[in-house]
Amino acid sequence: MTNARTLATGRLPVPGASLYYEVRGTGPMLLISQSGEGDAGRSIDLVDQLTADYTVVTYDRRGLSRSTLDDPARGVTLAEHADDVHRLLATLTDEPALMLGCSLGASIGFHLVTGHPDQISTLIAHEPVTPRLLPADRRAHHERELEEIQHIHRRDGLQATFKMVAEVLGIDPANPDVEPDLTPQPMTPQRVSNFDFFVEHDFTAVIRDTLDVAALTTAPTRIVPVAGRTTPHTVFDRQCATALADLLGAQLHVFPGGHNGNTTHPRAYAAALRKAGIEQRYSRWR
Repeated sequence: MTNARTLATGRLPVPGASLYYEVRGTGPMLLISQSGEGDAGRSIDLVDQLTADYTVVTYDRRGLSRSTLDDPARGVTLAEHADDVHRLLATLTDEPALMLGCSLGASIGFHLVTGHPDQISTLIAHEPVTPRLLPADRRAHHERELEEIQHIHRRDGLQATFKMVAEVLGIDPANPDVEPDLTPQPMTPQRVSNFDFFVEHDFTAVIRDTLDVAALTTAPTRIVPVAGRTTPHTVFDRQCATALADLLGAQLHVFPGGHNGNTTHPRAYAAALRKAGIEQRYSRWR
């Protein structure tokens, strides 16, 4: 695991914010865009499994941890999140990168591949939280669901919010499914602060998303729809992954774990991700 601990950090000025990022490993570039309250360190167990094969880039989304906003009250849009990733990749490489987008990170990836397709060779889109992928009635239902979570968060606080988010995303906190010997990351005050920002501002960004879903079908980037093995078929995030596969006429890949498989099953998830990367490499010659 030596490569994983050989860490380079940096800061990148972007419009309206300062972006913090970390780079580890060697090989083709893989950028991980985490969801929820996840900052650059949230996927460290997965990163540890990947740095022998990839140069792994993680970052704090604007508004989280060390990626500070010029005006914290202003909020954020998905287009701004995607522009941040565009500027970060332009700073780090001249070659197309592989991108793992988890949940909100996948939604960010969609904007990147439609706006800057030359920067991403393959987008692994794990259970995107993109209501626009769904029929109008279900889209409206899930947008109202996100608004209700925001209301509960403001009224009843963090624990009530966790409960409803878990229900919406098909996560069972009473029966955690994790790899053996994995030490969970503690819910620190910084993670609590990040979660507050996520619910208050990133949920609004999802509800107000402007993505042209049809443009995904003509983007030159290879998009790999992914769902977690234990995510129920009936919940929002799994429905979005299935709808993405249907839209693209692509196979829905099943990765270990559930909605947060990248953090709960880092070893098995890395193997699945590595296989997808190998498929992408060979697909150039087909």
